[in-house]
Amino acid sequence: MNKQISAFFTLSVLSLASASAADLDIKLTNLTHGIYFTPVLLAAHNSDTHFYREGIAASLNLQAMAEGGDISGLSMDAQSMGGDVLENPAVGLLAPGASFTTNLTSAMDNMYLSLTAMLLPTNDGFVGVDSLMIPTTPGTYTYHLNAYDAGTEANDELISGGGAPGVAGIPADPGGMAGANGSGVAMSDVNTMVHIHRGNLGDTDSNAGISDLNSTVHRWLNPVAELVITVN
Repeated sequence: MNKQISAFFTLSVLSLASASAADLDIKLTNLTHGIYFTPVLLAAHNSDTHFYREGIAASLNLQAMAEGGDISGLSMDAQSMGGDVLENPAVGLLAPGASFTTNLTSAMDNMYLSLTAMLLPTNDGFVGVDSLMIPTTPGTYTYHLNAYDAGTEANDELISGGGAPGVAGIPADPGGMAGANGSGVAMSDVNTMVHIHRGNLGDTDSNAGISDLNSTVHRWLNPVAELVITVN
């Protein structure tokens, strides 16, 4: 093989490789004052895969994630559809103000990116982006992510150690700033579809009141996270 043919062959292989995969650097920052993100799930996938959809009832796997932080079901959903999946890239909880950076290489057919994690302390709140089209032009792209309510559990705002799907209550407050003995904020969820979260209400009574959550710590306004994608 002469040098010209060899060079052409090498360039062709490199062009094919770049056309068949996307190399992404991904950074996620927790923008909240006192809310923690449970282990994050990231996936590049095709157009038929969804972690959630606004205005649509949550799947059982989304419910398990939103109420207890269990990402295994959503991960299997994405993998079964040929998705490129990253589980727990932050290696545990992502604290308020903290961030992580990771790399994800996606196959040519996986042109969409989704991300999700439960918000603690909440009953069934989660941060997410669903089916964001991955940019194809090299560069850095910044997105701000909202908090959603899965619509699967009443926002009673009571720390009870719950977390299994269908079990009322909040699993824990990782920051240790919650109170106890609240009477409960809401006993039912009027909107049972996935929707924008109204935020924690809380109160300032650490040993009574309507909520176990601290209104000076656990309240938030959207957005709750910043996502930065660098396409290499």
